Amino acid sequence: MTPITHVEGRRLALSNLDKILYPATGFTKGEVLHYYASMAPVLLPQLRDRPLSFLRYPDGAEGETFFAKNVPPGTPDWVRVATVPRSARDTTSARQVVVDDLPSLMWAANLVTEFHTPQWRAEDPGEADRLVLDLDPGAPAGIAECCEVALLLRERLAADGLTAWVKTSGSKGLHLLVPLTGAPSRAVTAYAKELALAATREAPELVVHRMAKRLRAGKVFVDFSQNSASKTTATPYTLRARPHPTVSAPLTWEEVATRGEGPLPGLRIEASEALARVERHGDLLAPLSDGRAAAPLPGS
Repeated sequence: MTPITHVEGRRLALSNLDKILYPATGFTKGEVLHYYASMAPVLLPQLRDRPLSFLRYPDGAEGETFFAKNVPPGTPDWVRVATVPRSARDTTSARQVVVDDLPSLMWAANLVTEFHTPQWRAEDPGEADRLVLDLDPGAPAGIAECCEVALLLRERLAADGLTAWVKTSGSKGLHLLVPLTGAPSRAVTAYAKELALAATREAPELVVHRMAKRLRAGKVFVDFSQNSASKTTATPYTLRARPHPTVSAPLTWEEVATRGEGPLPGLRIEASEALARVERHGDLLAPLSDGRAAAPLPGS
């Protein structure tokens, strides 16, 4: 029998709680749901008002994954749904889930999904309120090289009057996040590309701005394309479908400066450590979501 629970007055059916989703560690679906319930105070501000894309892994991290933006069948009528353009080129509309509250979060978590969100909000599609740079190392480069590039990019952003926050991708690399007062996604993408090109010129032995795998060995690919209005990035604090229950978790710049050789080896953060860090540090990304640190895009 599927357990029924009530969350803030909403009735939820939570299924297969004993199912192991991360075989390498024995981490179960029940533990996934506990993680999200505990992380809700810091995760919900990152999800709020942003149309959600699902990267689902219902058979566990070693099973099939599939990506979906449309509203899943059986979505409760109390879950918020936003109508947004499919893309800048396609003027037809799509309907996507927006997770604004704890019941909606727990309903979505029960689907077993990574949370992915765009750099804009549902009420203003294509008007970005943040910039993202995805630092993806090509072997044998790793987290140490990502840290070098992150520090370089942080300096360049600061010179333009922008403040960067940093988080793990939950996989191999890092994400830099910059709050903006609002700018067209196309303009943010163009600026982010300029940053990637400048970093490539400054450190050609370390940085590459082109996606071709043949160019990426031993370097860090600075992916600026996720600023496109049609693309999404792993939401801060989401679990990832990896062998271990790793989290796309915020870091301090002091931790980045260790190049992964300090008290947090490899800068890899799993669910239990992510929860403990929030208890110790609070929400390291609070200024990103509350607008305190937002600044205009240079040249806008």
